[in-house]
Amino acid sequence: MKYSDFFVPTQKEKSSDAKIKSHILMIKSGMIRQETSGIYSWLPLGFRILTKIIKIIEKLHELAGINQILMPTIQSAEIWKKSNRYDTYGKEMLRISDRNKKELLYGPTNEEMITVLAKSFIKSYKNLPRYFYHIQSKFRDEIRPRFGVMRAREFLMKDAYSFDIDEKKGEGTYLMFFKLYLSIFKELGMNIIPVRAPAGEIGGNLSHEFHLIVDSGESEIYLDEAIFSEDLNRYSIEDVMSLKSYTDEFYQTNQIKMNLKKFKSIELGHIFLFGTKYSKSFDFLIDGEKDKFFPFMGSYGIGVSRIPAALIESSNKKDAIVWPKNISPFEVVILNLLNQNSLVNKFC
Repeated sequence: MKYSDFFVPTQKEKSSDAKIKSHILMIKSGMIRQETSGIYSWLPLGFRILTKIIKIIEKLHELAGINQILMPTIQSAEIWKKSNRYDTYGKEMLRISDRNKKELLYGPTNEEMITVLAKSFIKSYKNLPRYFYHIQSKFRDEIRPRFGVMRAREFLMKDAYSFDIDEKKGEGTYLMFFKLYLSIFKELGMNIIPVRAPAGEIGGNLSHEFHLIVDSGESEIYLDEAIFSEDLNRYSIEDVMSLKSYTDEFYQTNQIKMNLKKFKSIELGHIFLFGTKYSKSFDFLIDGEKDKFFPFMGSYGIGVSRIPAALIESSNKKDAIVWPKNISPFEVVILNLLNQNSLVNKFC
């Protein structure tokens, strides 16, 4: 594309709301525009980068045999009431009603909907394991949205869901996604650190977050620094469960006494293994070899629209953006030094 055709509305002055490097540079370089508090439009430059990130995520999910789907953004309140999360989720959930006074919501996540969807089609143990994912806009009504797309109210998320025969198979799937995330972030040029984390509202007993260490990060994690030199791709599920790296909340809640180092970081991914919590809520029984059973489930999220901002924050350039080659908006710029030549002008 010719530069003259490419829309890049740069700004010289920084926005008064922009406090961190990524927010300042994304607005000044014409990547994003704020529409209202915590809600942004992605302009051509930013969207080009976002698209490259999505393509990497899609490529590696397809190689892992994970089916891509697209579920609706608007969900029925009924299914959330059935899982007992409608009232407990809190004010972050945007609740609405249609003209017939049917209660709906703007989905902050999709555990309920994917369970109902899978129940319609998966009837036998022979259909398992089965993995689904989609990349979709989410809305969570943050009480204090800030830092641009880093903590926005509307954001783009990749969320995946798994269905297995039992806990052992579910743990194998969890390990598969754990290693898949390491591969995704490596291809995006990020030195990501997995840490043990509480499951929160999603539920379950096994949960990890994936963090990028940066000085401007809002999160705090505790690490045994040996993790930096370990090959996590060789880990077993037992190794993953005993990782000596933790979110601040997990570290404090479990009163961990080890001498670990604290780092500032940005959370970019979160995976959960919650078993039969949702399959039981929706009476999702599958025919087994002998008896019926509830499928063992997990969910796996990546904050896609956070990634460009996180990469900018991790760069050591104060007033410039240096993209990893895989997601750079353009790989080559050709300058026309023969502007009197009609043939050259035709292409440049």
